[in-house]
Amino acid sequence: MIRPVFTEVALFLVPFVVYAIFLVASRKGVFDPAHWPLTRIATLVIAAFVLMIGSFVVLAHFGVRPGCVYVPAHTDKDGKFVPGQCEPNPK
Repeated sequence: MIRPVFTEVALFLVPFVVYAIFLVASRKGVFDPAHWPLTRIATLVIAAFVLMIGSFVVLAHFGVRPGCVYVPAHTDKDGKFVPGQCEPNPK
């Protein structure tokens, strides 16, 4: 459960980190409040929410289908690698 939460937190922080890298590259003060006006922070928060919602949409579209069981990657009896896959749920 920690991995999905960490992924969403990381996606939320990406716009702020990119802007901080931009400030460092342009040799401006990263910790100077003048470079973090409320409008800029609001824009970064909106971008962060767009990234998070986009990741939810991608996960819902390309994630594991309902009614199937995930079989993790393994090696078969011949020693060949079998990638992880979703198999129908036997009921």
